[in-house]
Amino acid sequence: MSRSADLFDRARAVLPGGVNSPVRAFRAVGGTPFFVARAKGARLIDVDGQSYVDYVCSWGPLILGHAHPAVLGAIREAAERGWSYGAPCEPEVELAELVRRRMPSVEMVRFVNSGTEATMAAARLARAATRRDGVLKFEGCYHGHGDSFLVKAGSGVATLGLPDSPGVPAALAQLTLTVPFNDAEAAAGVFRRRGDEIAAVIVEPYVGNAGFIPPEPGFLAALRALCDQHGALLIFDEVMTGFRVAAGGAQAQLGVRADLTTLGKIIGGGLPVGAYGGRAELMRLVAPEGPVYQAGTLSGNPVAMAAGLATLRETERPGFYETLERRTGRLVAGIVDAARRHGVPVTTGHAGSMWGLYFAPGPVRNFSQAKASDTALFARWHRAALARGVFLAPSAFEAGFVSSAHTDGDIDFTLAQLDAALGEARAR
Repeated sequence: MSRSADLFDRARAVLPGGVNSPVRAFRAVGGTPFFVARAKGARLIDVDGQSYVDYVCSWGPLILGHAHPAVLGAIREAAERGWSYGAPCEPEVELAELVRRRMPSVEMVRFVNSGTEATMAAARLARAATRRDGVLKFEGCYHGHGDSFLVKAGSGVATLGLPDSPGVPAALAQLTLTVPFNDAEAAAGVFRRRGDEIAAVIVEPYVGNAGFIPPEPGFLAALRALCDQHGALLIFDEVMTGFRVAAGGAQAQLGVRADLTTLGKIIGGGLPVGAYGGRAELMRLVAPEGPVYQAGTLSGNPVAMAAGLATLRETERPGFYETLERRTGRLVAGIVDAARRHGVPVTTGHAGSMWGLYFAPGPVRNFSQAKASDTALFARWHRAALARGVFLAPSAFEAGFVSSAHTDGDIDFTLAQLDAALGEARAR
């Protein structure tokens, strides 16, 4: 028995499903999850000594790759000064200023400890500001595991086939309205019927928790117009896309300004950080300046702030995003070429260094179409790729990521292995 298999057996006795986040259990792709011993650059090394080129990148935060020297140095220096104060520190001010400079719609920001915290707080703030209770979201979009958002969610919920989570009160679920992504007319219909009840529209500008689905031209602008017309707030969930798809996030790339934005992942450099922010008059409703209460013992943690600062500063190097875009484009184009050679229908896409694919002829413009893709083929491909040293997200409903640590040589190696893996998966 491998060390990973032994550890998984032990883990199942003390952790639900043997993991601390559901998709890690590999149930959608089969096999036993590997346990990581260490990571460096673009590679993970498991406890059995196997090496993998990593396209999960801790589910998005590691835009610089694993253990980047600048981030590691910042963490060490911060930890030497003490790793939790329960009091303000200079790095949280510096990171807030940097976020505002890169994302001008975020005039003020509050740091929290996870993306889920950020979206929960943003929804609460929107309800307080508008004095309404309803939230409109889109099928397949995942905004964390807050009760309001576990309705037609994507990500692990879709991977495990759970329709909606038990434990969410029916009365609360009824306050969450859902329509298909990329369907502006459906959203307009909901507003016509219930516009005076809707506090906010929350959306992933690029869906990354149902695979990868880009917005169609005009869709996000239509949501902006609906919110303006009906007095609702537009919340962009940029936990995944923020500082990943472009220097200013998806809203900078797409030219649509949100009222509130939720962030996470990259702003912590791989440490537990989230944030929500937006127009100053809205954020001044947050305690202690206003009546909307939200607090956190570890919010603004000095070590996490230092990691986030170091990460964002590295991304400001000339050509950083252009190089990532080019390498991600090469990866995606190479997968398309392999699929054609093997006679497999595939639909792919990417924005910056975020990418995804479906084994389906496409187009894939919403979650319903994503679910019609060949997930059995994806599972076989995933297993074959893993055996060849390429780690893809263990779900057909997750985006992938490229980091600045991935070299052209890594892309070449990956494409050769994914081509062979697809041939094996297609033959079975």
